[in-house]
Amino acid sequence: MSQVSRTRPSGISTALSEAYDTALLDLDGVVYAGGHAIVHAVDSLGVARDRGMHLAYVTNNALRTPAAVADHLTELGVPAEPADVITSAQAVARLMADQLPAGARVLVVGGEGLKVALEERGLVPVESADDEPVAVAQGYGGPDMAWGRFAEAAYAINRGVPWFASNTDLTIPSARGIAPGNGAAVEVVRIATGAEPQVAGKPLPPMHRETVLRTGAERPLVVGDRLDTDIEGAFNGGVDSLLVLTGVTDAAQLVAAEPKHRPTYVDADLRGLLTGQPEVTENGGGFGCGGWTAVVRGDELALEGDGDVLDGLRALCGAAWSYAGEGACRLDAGKAVARLGL
Repeated sequence: MSQVSRTRPSGISTALSEAYDTALLDLDGVVYAGGHAIVHAVDSLGVARDRGMHLAYVTNNALRTPAAVADHLTELGVPAEPADVITSAQAVARLMADQLPAGARVLVVGGEGLKVALEERGLVPVESADDEPVAVAQGYGGPDMAWGRFAEAAYAINRGVPWFASNTDLTIPSARGIAPGNGAAVEVVRIATGAEPQVAGKPLPPMHRETVLRTGAERPLVVGDRLDTDIEGAFNGGVDSLLVLTGVTDAAQLVAAEPKHRPTYVDADLRGLLTGQPEVTENGGGFGCGGWTAVVRGDELALEGDGDVLDGLRALCGAAWSYAGEGACRLDAGKAVARLGL
């Protein structure tokens, strides 16, 4: 289902785990935060898997190898194999291998996941700009990434070699809160060089291509917590999406979303995979869901009724997205969102 003209979250009577054959799950902020599983994630994924849904884990985090990610998931109680994990490191490695000769030296500014992905594509990781690299690959290197690594990237790029980035997420969820992501590090190198990288990760086509090649999904559902990567990536790929509110996106951001950031479905957490989704209906200029009705009054959104707060949020999205059309909603939704406690 294309999301180009979405004006409200969709309803569906069938459980999402039965309506779609494959869940393309983001990890950080969806399945886990830092080293800990997010509430309800393990049990929900287990039930979805038992119902026959294929679970694939699609992450912009290029730090760890697929094997390390699979081991972590298994330790958390979500059995996974390395083949179930698709990373932006793999996507950028394929992008680079399509443009560089086999055996080309690549300066790596990142972690083990990026090095292994490059080696799998026949490229040779090096550590210094003086090692005659023909390209620079930059990916998330963890919170302890040395500042000197950015300097090495700048030296090589300023000598004229092309620059590739696994992803440009400005932030990353952690057990302690929101931390700077690879996009913040990319900005450091951009300021020092004035260059622009080729980017592979969500929401861009190289990541979607990598995911399709590795999963073979026929009826995929993208599941994520970020509007600008997960949901936009689904939009770009023309597939449906479920936004969960366990990561960086809050209710106010969702209500204000422009078309490419509007998910097909929205739920509190991964329990949303196990159920259908209530319908949002238009009635008399307002939008209703469950016991709630959302209407536009002047320059603000108003919410009437009561019931499940997620139904209230869905109703608000219906009113806001319909009003905004092809743009972002600029109406004041503060009071309405505050009433929901989201």
